Amino acid sequence: MGIYLPIAEMSVNVLVLLAMGAAVGFLSGMFGVGGGFLITPLLIFYNIPPGIAVATGANQVIASSFSGALAHFKRGTIDFKLGTVLLIGGVAGSTVGIFLFSLLRSIGQLDLIISLMYVVFLGAVGGLMLVESVNALRRNKEGVPQSLKKPGQHGWIHRLPLKMRFRASKLYVSVIPVLGLGAGIGLLSSIMGVGGGFIMVPALIYLLKVPTNVVVGTSLFQIIFVAAYTTIVHAEANQTVDVVLAFILMVGGVAGAQYGAKAGQRLRGEQLRALLGLLVVAVAIRLAFDLFLPPPAIYSLTPGL
Repeated sequence: MGIYLPIAEMSVNVLVLLAMGAAVGFLSGMFGVGGGFLITPLLIFYNIPPGIAVATGANQVIASSFSGALAHFKRGTIDFKLGTVLLIGGVAGSTVGIFLFSLLRSIGQLDLIISLMYVVFLGAVGGLMLVESVNALRRNKEGVPQSLKKPGQHGWIHRLPLKMRFRASKLYVSVIPVLGLGAGIGLLSSIMGVGGGFIMVPALIYLLKVPTNVVVGTSLFQIIFVAAYTTIVHAEANQTVDVVLAFILMVGGVAGAQYGAKAGQRLRGEQLRALLGLLVVAVAIRLAFDLFLPPPAIYSLTPGL
């Protein structure tokens, strides 16, 4: 069942796109990630131009994140105050990132930079998560007690000024690292078309020591608004948002996220981290492999797409 995408200027199979959206939505609800780190590479693998995949992928993130966040809101596992501070930093970072996106597109280096950033960030974050979670699973199997810090213990972060109390997360920490984390996620969101959950979730757990049961919902809450802002500005500044493609992905994503949130409740924290780490590393390896393959066409009439 084919359909024509007006901005991407190509015909695609609707059923394939619906399946992509549903799969990414399922992972979004399970792991607390927007799914952009997966949907953007999937679209690129499906021969969607990278520039359009990034901008449209950010739009799809909104739907799957909203659906997943709604499920967590019903369970009361969202720290709205923490999410709002992250959001403020995210909007600032997204603004800078969209400027860089336009610059890279104008000089014809957008495709290469997007692929390299995915390989580096996904490989590093996924590898660290996988190692830590596998060690935690091994300790559990051997009956070795965990030595994780309790919420509220932050090391050097705790000594920074401008502290704020986040009661839902049981934190009393400086807003500086929170704003910085949000800005970094916003920057990546606008350039890579990701919600940033694959970095946000481990950063909140390991850096800020936010309880795992609050991390997923708070991450999704912040991703909704940063992805919406990024999509709107991309559509205005770069005209790279394909509405038809975004709508198809959103339909699949909303349905998948609800099932993912339920599935995530059946797994322990270290099991979730291990699965997410394995998935992130797999995507990084696939993208790295593609960097060494000869391109299907040596020349392009639309540089940056």
